[in-house]
Amino acid sequence: MSALLEIAGLHAFYGQSHVLHGVDLRVGTGEIVSLLGRNGAGRSTTLKAAMGLVRASGSIRFNGQQLIGCPTFRIARHGLAYVPEERAVFPSLTVEQNLLLGLKRGLQGCGSLDAMLHMFPALASRRDTRAGLLSGGEQQMLSLCRSLMGEPALIMVDEPTEGLAPQMVRLVADCLLRLKAQGVSVLLVEQKLAIALEISDRVLVMGHGQIVFAGTPQDLRGDAGVRKKWLEV
Repeated sequence: MSALLEIAGLHAFYGQSHVLHGVDLRVGTGEIVSLLGRNGAGRSTTLKAAMGLVRASGSIRFNGQQLIGCPTFRIARHGLAYVPEERAVFPSLTVEQNLLLGLKRGLQGCGSLDAMLHMFPALASRRDTRAGLLSGGEQQMLSLCRSLMGEPALIMVDEPTEGLAPQMVRLVADCLLRLKAQGVSVLLVEQKLAIALEISDRVLVMGHGQIVFAGTPQDLRGDAGVRKKWLEV
């Protein structure tokens, strides 16, 4: 499988704090890769570094393009999308207005909007509802859907099931699987191990700003030592 996103020797910093220490990872075309680890391991920082949101050094290549030093808006135009943990919807705007804000220049708004609402029917009936009135799960789907309006090749999603009821967790997982079926690659930061192992093609475990395990979900299920040391509370 060809690599769509290739990160090599990635270091990232918050001020003088050195957070990532030589991260290497790759995401192939049409693949779901989950980035696992305890809070503070560096998972979210890895996504932010790829999106140009934190100071970083090393190599981040997307579709052959070097992203280190690129501004975030140019990274997005290359086809890399990011859904932050805090969801970041615009509460005073309707669902439709939020979605249109994610539209990539040159695309037809109506067609893209109708396609997204068809993919996410739970939002279709809320089209004219202000985003601030949506449930947490609906806001998560809206944030995900808005990122897809730009027709990215890869979407990075940070903790999409955090704080959601089991039914909404299932819905988010099914949405990610639908994206994969349509050829969109996913780099997922997830705390819920069961969901990550169910939907991922490969899993990576982070600890202390480094990748400490890489393998298939089956590999991780069979490695109790890695789970105990780096994942279990």
